Amino acid sequence: MKTIKDLGDLAGKRVLIRCDFNVPLDGDTITDDGRIKAALPTLSQLVDAGAKVVVMAHLGRPKGEVNPKYSLAPAAKRLGELLGVPVKLAGDVVGPSASETVASLANGEIAMLENVRYEPAEESKVDAEREALAAKYAAFGDVFVSDGFGVVHRKQASVYDVAKLLPNAAGHLVEKEVEVLKKLTATPERPYVVVLGGAKVADKLSVIDNLLKVADTLVIGGGMGYTFLAAQGHEVGTSILDAEKIDVVKGYMADAAAAGKQILIPVDAVITPEFNDGSRKSTVDADAIPADQMGLDIGPKTGALYADAIAGAKTVFWNGPMGVFENPDFADGTMAVAKALAETDAFTVVGGGDSAAAVRQLGFADDQFGHISTGGGASLEYLEGKELPGLTVLEG
Repeated sequence: MKTIKDLGDLAGKRVLIRCDFNVPLDGDTITDDGRIKAALPTLSQLVDAGAKVVVMAHLGRPKGEVNPKYSLAPAAKRLGELLGVPVKLAGDVVGPSASETVASLANGEIAMLENVRYEPAEESKVDAEREALAAKYAAFGDVFVSDGFGVVHRKQASVYDVAKLLPNAAGHLVEKEVEVLKKLTATPERPYVVVLGGAKVADKLSVIDNLLKVADTLVIGGGMGYTFLAAQGHEVGTSILDAEKIDVVKGYMADAAAAGKQILIPVDAVITPEFNDGSRKSTVDADAIPADQMGLDIGPKTGALYADAIAGAKTVFWNGPMGVFENPDFADGTMAVAKALAETDAFTVVGGGDSAAAVRQLGFADDQFGHISTGGGASLEYLEGKELPGLTVLEG
């Protein structure tokens, strides 16, 4: 995979760069700018090199239609503040405003096109449609840099097709993510503990399958924990349950036991009759969840058990919260895991998405962890062993 240094002297060249600025918003206010900060090393290097930088990015899912709710204006403003230079935002993606904005760039200046997902062809399944749009993108650049790791698992015009039309390279963010994920899959220091949470078992089944071959211990929490409890024959009440996957989960538990691996599942749970801000909550053992109540967090005994597993590890990968952490009543389990990761000397990776949002919301700093990934889905697909189109195209 080529890197920026392989592109040579970039002074005066137009560098088209794909970033991932899909940040959470409260109105026009960015509530977590981690993905923008993660792009700064690459963007700063390009600006300092005297390149004319043209940023492509997306926000949300406007589904091929212009929708002010998904404008990149807040991202452009925040990027300008962090870089200390103005960021010109085009009023469209590949229209007259984009052309004028790019043409107006001087050396060392930076512009951003509007949300690429305003264009219907960006996510098209028809190759020719994506390729036609990619040709319009390519007209704005002399070289292409891929630095949006959160989208490299997508075969999209601004990720995949444009890379085939221009000399290309990986930015520092993509380079770092691949380096970390290779370490997790090929050469992890042991014991290697993988912590998986989130709502659905189905989303993580292939990951579990692949990681059972590599990890020493799998720690299961979040909504998916109740499918594992059901697989052991326990009542899970009205908790999230992936009933169709119970037999698959039983198979994983049997495979782990046969291979001498450990799968840790909740031993207690924080439950409530109904989820709302005034929820009446209580803590019960995992085999004593009433039929009319739901689990929304791991309990304190489980939190301590999982913290012990993390403390004894040399490598830890964590993806997915342990409960509904957005509500303080159900955040203790996620806090216990985050605290254990922050305190261990192990190499720790927080796997993007909700996990990254959780650690920041709970008051942890990025540098308390070995690496915070910017790509939840991309990280998981890499760990599954899948081919990621946005990476393979850079190897050509």
